[in-house]
Amino acid sequence: MAGRTLTLPILTAAAALLLTACGGSGGDGGTDDIKGADTRSGSPSASASTSSAASGVKRPVITLPSSFQLTFENWTSGDPAKQAVLDDAKEELKAGYAAIIANDPDSTDVPFYDSAGVVGQTRAWIKTYTDKNLTVIGKLPVFGPKVVVGGGGKGASVTYCTDESKAYTKNRRTGKEAGNPAGTDPYVVYTVSMAKSAQGVWQNTSVHSKRGGCSR
Repeated sequence: MAGRTLTLPILTAAAALLLTACGGSGGDGGTDDIKGADTRSGSPSASASTSSAASGVKRPVITLPSSFQLTFENWTSGDPAKQAVLDDAKEELKAGYAAIIANDPDSTDVPFYDSAGVVGQTRAWIKTYTDKNLTVIGKLPVFGPKVVVGGGGKGASVTYCTDESKAYTKNRRTGKEAGNPAGTDPYVVYTVSMAKSAQGVWQNTSVHSKRGGCSR
């Protein structure tokens, strides 16, 4: 995500942490810069290696506990090139949340799916949770993906939406849970720019988000 800037999740007076995902730069007013959990004592995300049948690249296997249900609705395409973009975009998002769950901002899965220019920003976003002893729980649907592949097959963009209405933060020590402040629009639209690495992995190069930009 070269050139990506990070808008940190907002802490309200009640210490509720907005769940806007990591990375990206957005516009003014109502726009959150993106990126896009459970407790450390709970089930951490598991990571291993597997081979991608499509590219032959060994990719990390990223899993999330049932306490945080990150679901991808209609995340398929009949176009193999677009499907490859969707697959890596999904894993990049999972990698960030898995690092939060594991309380591990230095997770090696994060730089696998983020370009070198944005890894530090992604880790800073993760630390806005881990430094405050927070994780995330609940349900976060990711839906409505649209993919454009260009740049001779080396560049792409993905737009998708999330619904934060049933996603919450949880303090690892106290167990206190908090959602978005009352009146916050739970829907966020994301636009992700991606580039294919020399190894054939679609990596995020920038992400922009806007709260209230979509609905189900």
